[in-house]
Amino acid sequence: MPTNEKEYNGYLFDQLTLLERIERRVVKGDLEAVKEEIDILKREINRKLYQQPPSMNGQY
Repeated sequence: MPTNEKEYNGYLFDQLTLLERIERRVVKGDLEAVKEEIDILKREINRKLYQQPPSMNGQY
């Protein structure tokens, strides 16, 4: 959950970046490239989603 406006804006910028990457492929009309881009983005999101959170003061 976002804790402040700056963090929330960061999430929104990340989402906007993802949409822009897909949009570039759509404009070119290459649906196979769109599918590939979506697969790449899913892998990137999953890496971030399942990584260990940073420890606070060495405890967790």
